[in-house]
Formats: sequence, C-alpha cells, structure tokens
Amino acid sequence: MNFLSTVFFGVQREGFLKGLQGALDHIGTKDGIYTGDNLVTWGRNLGFFENEKFMQAWRTHGTTSVEEAIVWRIYVVNWAVQSVLARNIPGDLVECACYKGTTARIVCDYVDWAQRPDRHYYLYDLFDHDPSMPHHRMTEHSAQLYSQVKARFAEFGNVTVTQGKVPDVLHEVGPKEKIAFMHIDLNNVQAEIGALEVLFDKLQPGGIMILDDYGWLAYRPQKLAEDPWLAKRGYHVLEMPTGQGLVFK
Repeated sequence: MNFLSTVFFGVQREGFLKGLQGALDHIGTKDGIYTGDNLVTWGRNLGFFENEKFMQAWRTHGTTSVEEAIVWRIYVVNWAVQSVLARNIPGDLVECACYKGTTARIVCDYVDWAQRPDRHYYLYDLFDHDPSMPHHRMTEHSAQLYSQVKARFAEFGNVTVTQGKVPDVLHEVGPKEKIAFMHIDLNNVQAEIGALEVLFDKLQPGGIMILDDYGWLAYRPQKLAEDPWLAKRGYHVLEMPTGQGLVFK
C-alpha cells in the first residue's frame, strides 16, 4: 500500500517535489510509502488504509487535496474516539475548532454516532475571519461557513455546532460535566490555554486529548505554553510524527 500526496507546507514546490521523487527512486523497498502533510515514510504498514469503514467515511467526506493529504491525522482522531467509546469512558466529545467539520463528520460515520443518543458531540469555530481575529485565515472561512457546517450535521440530533470565540463560548454552550475526548486545533496560544482551563478538568480518567498543532514549529508558542500547564497537573504530551500531540487522562 502506497499513498502519494503532493500537499506539503512551507516548501518551494517544484524543487521539493523533484527532490522527493529523486529520494523515493533510491529507496530499496517501494512499499509502505506515505507522502504528504510534511510526512515522508516508507516500509510502513499504513494499516489504517486497510480499515474499510474508516476509508469509506474518509473517501465520502475528505474531498479536497488537503483533506486527502492529512488522512493520517484524521485517522488518529478517529482512533482516539473509537478507543474511548470501546472502553466506555463516560462523557461527550469536544472539538475546538472544527473549521468545515470534515474530521468530525468522518468520526460520526466511523463510530455510528447517530446510534449513540446518550452522548453528545460539541463543535466550535469562528467560521469567519477578519484582521482583528488572532487566528489565520483559512480558504473557506466565510460568513456562510457556519450555516454550511450546521447543515452538514443536520441529521445528527446529538451534534451541536456553535459559532463563537473559545474559551468564552464554552461557558455558554458545552458539556457541563464529563468529557471523553477533546480535539483542540485553535492555531492560537491564548485560545488553546483558555480551552484547557475550561475543559481539561472535565476530561475523564482514560479520556484522550489530541492537540492538532502541538508538534508544528509554526505553532511552537502553543507547545511552550501547554507543556508547563499540563506538567503542573502531572501530564506530558506525546509529540507524534503527524504533528499532533497526544495526552491520556
């Protein structure tokens, strides 16, 4: 199984891809290759590509070149949700920020979220961008994105999509008691620490938190703030090759 994406960040595209092809031409085993999302691997099992249910959900909802390239990241989130559900960790799911809702929508298919009325999935984002906002603009930020994401989850009575600034909006709409899984992807240090202040104590023993930006050098201030914040509480983040950070409660 090989997966070859040409989506990389922070590179001079033409020269980088030429050099990458040259490197791949000189590896001994032309199997288990993954390129994309600033990852280049070979000789790997890439077992998530053999997970038919995940692949069906990803192919259905991961429709852009970036959503294709970050499939490893998306699978990590799906694995984490599946893990807390399989172990019956009590509580809801939280994602700050969800952007287009692609990852969460894949999760809903993968774990049959509509069949879990005893749990709730809370999604947050600003959905739009202007120069006063601390996060950087994404391609599909717009005044319409909030309504589009709400429509994407309209069939799920146990998903709430909320527009607002984290952490402020968490006090207005959100899990009141228990959280089983948290996915934090705010691209901003103040917002991420604010989210931790509100949510982390609600994450249940055995729960999982994924910090999407943790391992990316462009977002190093978040790592530098989150490491001591979590260390004071006895937790340490595992930096993953995908650029994500993993924490078990």
